Amino acid sequence: MLWSLLKGLIFVTIVAGLTYGAGMLMDSGDGIRIAVAGWEFNLGPLQAVILSLLFLVALWVLLRLIGLAVAILRFFNGDETALSRFFDRNRERKGYQALSEGLMALASGEPRLALSRAQKAEKYLAKPELTTLLIAQSAEAVGDGKRAREAYKQLLSDDRTRFVGVRGLLKQSLEDGDSETALKLAEKAFAMKPRHAETQDILLKLQSDSSDWKGARNTLGAKLKAGELPRDVYRRRDAVLALQEARTVIDEEASIEAREAAIEANRLSPDLIPAAAMAARSLIAKSDKKGATRVLKKAWQAQPHPDLAAAFAEIEPEETPNDRLKRFRVLTNIQPQAEQTRLLLAELYIAAEDFPEARRALGDLLETHPTQRALAIMAAIARGEGAEESTVRAWLTKALTAPRGPQWCCDKCHAIHAQWHPICDNCGGFDTLSWREPPENAGPSPTGTELLPLIVGTPSGASEPPPANGDDGDEIDGAVVQEDKK
Repeated sequence: MLWSLLKGLIFVTIVAGLTYGAGMLMDSGDGIRIAVAGWEFNLGPLQAVILSLLFLVALWVLLRLIGLAVAILRFFNGDETALSRFFDRNRERKGYQALSEGLMALASGEPRLALSRAQKAEKYLAKPELTTLLIAQSAEAVGDGKRAREAYKQLLSDDRTRFVGVRGLLKQSLEDGDSETALKLAEKAFAMKPRHAETQDILLKLQSDSSDWKGARNTLGAKLKAGELPRDVYRRRDAVLALQEARTVIDEEASIEAREAAIEANRLSPDLIPAAAMAARSLIAKSDKKGATRVLKKAWQAQPHPDLAAAFAEIEPEETPNDRLKRFRVLTNIQPQAEQTRLLLAELYIAAEDFPEARRALGDLLETHPTQRALAIMAAIARGEGAEESTVRAWLTKALTAPRGPQWCCDKCHAIHAQWHPICDNCGGFDTLSWREPPENAGPSPTGTELLPLIVGTPSGASEPPPANGDDGDEIDGAVVQEDKK
C-alpha cells in the first residue's frame, strides 16, 4: 500500500515537472540543442515536448517489461505473484464448485458422485478440514469403511478437526461391533467435549454394557450439569446405576459396600422396587429389622409388588403362618384394595389354612381380572375346601389360558423379562422396564391351550365355555365334549 502511494507521488511529480518545463519552452520560444558523439540536434519547443512524452512512454513500457520478466522469474521460483494469484483463484473456484457439488450429491443420496467430487475438491483446495470430512462421509455412505477410517484418521492431526475424527472412528467401531475400542474412543471424545449430548449418550450406553456403573454415574452427572436431563429423571437413573453398582459389589462378596450402595439406591429413588428389596435385605443382614420394615412399607405405598413381599417375609423367616399373617398387616393395610395386596393376603390365608377368608380376599378378581396367579390361588382354595379333583384341574387349566398379569415389560419394545434389569435384553433401552401388564396378542394360542377347558372341564360355579358351532354338548364327569357330527 505504501509503495503504491509512493509510486503515484513520483509519477505525479514527474508529470508536473515535465509540464512545467514544456510550458517554459513554449513561453520562451527557444528550442533544445542536443549534441551526442559528434552529432547535433536542434529541436523546437513543440518537438521537444513531443520527444519528452515519447521518452516517458518508452520508459514506462521498459519498466513494465522488466516487471513482467521479474514476475515470471518469481512465478517459476514459487513466489507469490499476480500471475500465481490468478491461477490460485482459478483453482480455488474449481475446488469450491466441486465441494458444493459433492455436498449436494451426498444430501441427495448419490454417495459415489459425492466421493468423486470430494476427491476433485481435495486436488484443488488445501482445506483438509472440509474435503477430508466429505470424503469420509461419502465413503461411509458408499460402504467403504476402510477409506472412511483412513480419512477420519487424517482429521486427528489437526486440533480443529480432532474431535470430528474421533467421533467418526467411534461410529466405525460401533458399526464393527468393537465395543472395547468404541469405549476408549467415547471416553476420549467425552474428555474433549464433555457437554456433547450424543457423546454422553454413547458413553453411558457403552459403560452400562461393560458394567462400569461408577463411570456411568459420572457420565450421568455430566448430563445433568449440561442440562440434558431433568433432575427427577437423573435421580431415578442414578438410583438404577447405584443399584447395579450394589449388585456388582455383592457379586464380589464385599457386603459392607454392597449395603451402603443398596441403601443409597433406595434413598435416591424409594419407588424403585429392586432397590428397595435389596436395601431391605442389606438392613436385614445388619439385623436392622425396623429399618428394613420401614423401607419396604415406603416402597409398598408407592407400588405393591411380590418382590417386596418376598423381602418382607425374609425379616422373620422362622415364624408360623398365623404370625406371618399378623405381621404382614403392616403391608396389607397400606393399599388394601390393590390387586397385589389382595393376592398376597389370599396366599397368606391359604398358608394359614383359612380358605373362606382367602376366597373373600380375592373378591371379584376372578371376574374383573382373572390372571394366572389369581386362578392358581383359586385352585389352591378349591383343593383346601375339599372340592373334587376335576374342579381343581379345571381352575388350573383355566389359568393356562389366562393373562399372566403384571410383569417386567420394556416400554420401548414390550419385551417381557422374568427379572428387572437396567438394560432391556431385546432393544438395549436403558431404564425402560416397568411393572405393568403387557399387551395381549389376540388369536388362538400356538400350543392350542385354549381347548383345554373343553377337555378337562370348567370349575364349579363358573360359567361353562360355549359349545363349538352353537351345538349343545354333553357333560361327562365334569368335562364338556361335543357331539360328533355325522
